[in-house]
Amino acid sequence: MYILPMRMAILVSTALLVPASQGVWRDPVKHDVQFLTVDTGVRLEVLDWGGRGRPVVLLTGSGHTAHVYDDFAPKLTKCCHVYGITRRGYGASSRPPTGYDDQRLADDVLAVIERGKISKPILIGHSMAGGEMTTLARNHSDRVSALVYMDALGDLEDDPSADPEWLALQKKVPTDLRPPPDCDPVDTSTFAAYQKSRACRLGFVIPESELRNQLEDINGSVGPAKAPDWVSRAIGQQQVYRRDYSNIKVPVLAFLEFPRWPEGYRAKMEEDRVNIDLFIERGRALVGRWTGKLKQHVPDARVVDVPGGGHYLWMKRGDLVIREILAFIESLPGSK
Repeated sequence: MYILPMRMAILVSTALLVPASQGVWRDPVKHDVQFLTVDTGVRLEVLDWGGRGRPVVLLTGSGHTAHVYDDFAPKLTKCCHVYGITRRGYGASSRPPTGYDDQRLADDVLAVIERGKISKPILIGHSMAGGEMTTLARNHSDRVSALVYMDALGDLEDDPSADPEWLALQKKVPTDLRPPPDCDPVDTSTFAAYQKSRACRLGFVIPESELRNQLEDINGSVGPAKAPDWVSRAIGQQQVYRRDYSNIKVPVLAFLEFPRWPEGYRAKMEEDRVNIDLFIERGRALVGRWTGKLKQHVPDARVVDVPGGGHYLWMKRGDLVIREILAFIESLPGSK
């Protein structure tokens, strides 16, 4: 087992992260920031939104920082003490040249739990965080209380974009099945303008704090990504091919949107209807493999379909997701 170097965590108030001069953007979200050493020369940014009750640790999808949860995390503070981790390579966390494989990233999360003295947290993760959560819980189920996957069950073995049948059927689907929204060009003149123009395309709002931690500020306008391209490539090249849920001995809740017809859509021709049905059927088969792998080892896992949720279902259907998470936490052993 890796032994952590004995260094003190640095705790700072978010109010001290920016100059006090007039006109300088201030993070309006109430949270503290720690930098915890998890490996030689590697420190991770850990946000603490406060709250009372069981500890929760939020893990992000690839490319994001913990600030992506700045609107979501406070909704959990009534039942829990909520933390979030910015993965190595992104935001204010260190960018070492190595350590982007699934096991090391899971070890980083465990190191934060140990160094931060976070006792048996509930891990809630989005997208690629599912790999870290699964690896950590498989090896250390005694160190966590539960897992919540937010569209985080997919793996490379059943990746739709790598499935020839799915790709072939996708090409036959009518282009108006999911028409793009009618939006003005992306505006990078200010972060507020960029946030608004991106929200039109995405269907949800990314916190400005997240955008500012992801992207460079060039005299008030939005610049390029802060993290170099090689970080995401390193993560993509070293992800575990097949998700293994064996030896996970804690309760699991998983959210995802099952493939379905878009609400209100009507096919113009019979051939289109047939192709859409086949495409949806293939997508459901792939999703069925994801949930089947989970249920094989965690048969009591609860899987929740989130209609219209998409990949960022915790933003697009936040009320449903929060409601289900709160009910899940209340049902856990030891909850009041």
